Amino acid sequence: MLVQDIARLSTRMFKTNPARTWLTIMGMGVGTGAVVTLVGLGFGLQGIILEQIVFGETLLSLGVNNPPTRAVVLDPQIVEEFKSLPEVRDASPLANYGALITFGGLSANTFLRAAEPAYFRYTGARAEAGRLFDESTAGEDRNNVVLTKAMLRLFDIEEPEAALGRRVTFRVLVPRSGGEGTDELDIRKEYTIIGITAEENQIAAFITLEELASHVRIASYEQVQVRVEEGSMLDSVTDQIVARGFTVTALSKTVEQANKIFQGIQAVLAVFGGIALIVSAIGMFNTMTVTLLERTGEIGIMRTLGASSNDIKILFVAESVIVGFLGGIVGILMGVGIGFVLNTAVNIAATNFGGVAMKLFVYPLGFLLFIAAFSAVVGFLTGVFPARRAAALNPLDAIRYK
Repeated sequence: MLVQDIARLSTRMFKTNPARTWLTIMGMGVGTGAVVTLVGLGFGLQGIILEQIVFGETLLSLGVNNPPTRAVVLDPQIVEEFKSLPEVRDASPLANYGALITFGGLSANTFLRAAEPAYFRYTGARAEAGRLFDESTAGEDRNNVVLTKAMLRLFDIEEPEAALGRRVTFRVLVPRSGGEGTDELDIRKEYTIIGITAEENQIAAFITLEELASHVRIASYEQVQVRVEEGSMLDSVTDQIVARGFTVTALSKTVEQANKIFQGIQAVLAVFGGIALIVSAIGMFNTMTVTLLERTGEIGIMRTLGASSNDIKILFVAESVIVGFLGGIVGILMGVGIGFVLNTAVNIAATNFGGVAMKLFVYPLGFLLFIAAFSAVVGFLTGVFPARRAAALNPLDAIRYK
């Protein structure tokens, strides 16, 4: 049997039984659409969470902290040793001091942190308003300060943009060299607010490390962000730093664990959607079996005219693959359509209530192509048994079948 004959005969059901054919396709589409919608929700949630923690060079950075026992301390010499490691591109320290901030005539306790511009890139800090420190404006930024979003709440400032351009002053609590007590250092200088970070859990203000060093002798740091050359070197650098007695946190490990968790969530959602797909496949199998019974006489005539058993088998399998594939396409359109509507509704609600727009449902192209191919495979598997039965029919018995 020629290919064009198989194509014409396997699509004839759209003319002979259009209602039943399209209902079968729609049933298959509902099952596939359930899978697409639920797994798309899993991809969307994964993207929303990871978008908050993955930014810039954070995946290639290690957060190095002092051990609880303080047996070793992050000091300028240690930072230089980190930078000298062949696998390390840079090391950016963070100094942290208790302080009193004065803003708009009001004063409050805070943490005054000093960091280099690279520190913000390595930690993935984002500006909610304004900008963060930058290498190109290092000299100018000695007169500037960056506040966290949580800091603004102390002064009843709701909109971050409203704080930009205003000035603050600091009184720093400097630990005494003996380790007992602190001394207050009044920095007689006003700093201009140039940016607000998106951090909502920590009350802190940032100035440049060079600026703080001009007022306070920095003997040790609270944290150092170590930027490695390549991702494959993270474990090696981690081992070397841990061997020195420091604690290390790697965002890449957090992301890896988060991805595993979301893969599990997607698998669970896919199982729930797969139940609907199985029900649809059963309905499709029933349709193909009924089609076999209806066309038994026709099969007998085709066999009598010279069609082989393989031709009959290919004809039925081709028909079921077409129905399964079209069911997958319909399901993809359903799932993407539902996701688009819900994304739009969620974003409208978020915008009206002062939230941030986000994609709750995400459909990667590779996933959609897999679903289309998988639907065709389901169609193939559904049609194998009826195709074998059709191919095994005796031509004379098939002709006499009523």
